[in-house]
Amino acid sequence: MFDATPLLRGYGKLRMRRLARRSAAAMQSSQLLRLVRRAEATRFGRDHDFASIRTVRDYQERVPLRSFEDLNEAYFKDAFPVLTDVTWPGTIPYFAVSSGTSSGRTKHIPVSRDMVRSNARAGTDLLAHHVRRNPKSRVLAGKSFMLGGSVAMETLADGVKSGDLSGIARLNNPRWSTPYVFPSIDEALEADWEAKIDRLARLSLREPIRCIAGTPSWLLLFFERLAEITGQGRNVRAFYPNLDLMVYGGMSFAPYRETFQGWFGDGVVDWREVYSASEGFVASADLGVDEGMRLNLDVGLFYEFVPMAEWEAEAPTRYTVADAPAGEYGLVLTTCAGLWSYRIGDVVELVPGDVPRVRVTGRTSYYLSAFGEHLSGREIELAVLEAARHAGRTVAEYAVTPLYPGDGDGEDGAAGRHLFVVELDGPVDDEAAFARVLDETLKAGNEDYEVHRRRDFQLRPPVVRFVSPGAFANWMRERGKLGGQNKVPRVVLNDDVREQFMKLAGSIRV
Repeated sequence: MFDATPLLRGYGKLRMRRLARRSAAAMQSSQLLRLVRRAEATRFGRDHDFASIRTVRDYQERVPLRSFEDLNEAYFKDAFPVLTDVTWPGTIPYFAVSSGTSSGRTKHIPVSRDMVRSNARAGTDLLAHHVRRNPKSRVLAGKSFMLGGSVAMETLADGVKSGDLSGIARLNNPRWSTPYVFPSIDEALEADWEAKIDRLARLSLREPIRCIAGTPSWLLLFFERLAEITGQGRNVRAFYPNLDLMVYGGMSFAPYRETFQGWFGDGVVDWREVYSASEGFVASADLGVDEGMRLNLDVGLFYEFVPMAEWEAEAPTRYTVADAPAGEYGLVLTTCAGLWSYRIGDVVELVPGDVPRVRVTGRTSYYLSAFGEHLSGREIELAVLEAARHAGRTVAEYAVTPLYPGDGDGEDGAAGRHLFVVELDGPVDDEAAFARVLDETLKAGNEDYEVHRRRDFQLRPPVVRFVSPGAFANWMRERGKLGGQNKVPRVVLNDDVREQFMKLAGSIRV
């Protein structure tokens, strides 16, 4: 196989020089105005007088923030599945089917051909970041393995298909990349997740895998299957001796980091986090782990940042990379697929520095305030991790839901509680201590929670239920959400998902 890594290095050097010549603010302003010009003649462009927009401020004055439901009701629903010149010029050829992680609802996110090219360009930038930081890498001397969804598409109309975003990307890979990609299209057709990982595990062992990518939870399940097949224990380099790069994203890495370190003990493999959503490839790590991901500023995406304290406000502050101070925000996207000032639902932390970088800290729906406690996804995660650390265990999965009076937790009274369902790597000696540490960490990190917990008056201590290894995977399987881009919801509020979750909590170890 021809080693194309030197060509990648050359591209990376030219790319970094080009990015260094322009400011982030200038690139983003240019991107927005280019998108506006492209969409002037669409129905959305006419409705919002795109022809008169000359500045970012003009745009923000004319275009309000919208959720998917808002856009769907006003623009997508009546024309779906044939969206021609509705919010983006031409006909949308693909729809990425979202997993509905927190809401339980399935969404069809438009993916234009411009977006397909945007995603490919951002993916190439990720590889360029890798070789720049790892001069001995030969990542394109072998194959890149994307552990994603099926490439099988559902035909919605003539020339219009829907499916997993990873499948859409795979079907549109440039021809030159075919020798460097695993699995083949035929091998990636399998829709049954368990059958798929078994087959791909066996096939991949025969391939020169140099890069592997996927969501952390499903990568770990895949590694476990490789270990079962080979009998070689927890060592990814034993399966793929020449592996240079692991790409992960789609969920917080913190609960899985310690487990991954056990699989990659020698430190030879480079880890790169990506922020690639159905709506666009937002960012990728250009530095080290935990140093944030560099925003993709010139690939057809425009970013706005809304302070979380104003997320539900009627007219919130809308920062851009030109003026947003470091801090935590709800992310808003405008894209080359016709999403305009779209509330993507992710919470990001803008990292201080000259180059805009972000960390994904949760979902806007992962703010838990059923009783006025205002817990963020990050605060919940840190508390679970601290309790596990105190117990000498690592976290495999977890989720939390409110327990309202009368929910049947065995406690009378009008005060609410939180039910945490936690899957660890083994049993804990003192389950009461785990719940106590979790509670105390939440109190220390969130004043509202601490006030509500005083004297157990407004909020009683959390209930923690431990489930056996594999319980969350079984739960996801029963919901038809196993594998691909599906993720375990960390905060369960949707009534339908909550009912299913309560059944998981019922299968407890006492």
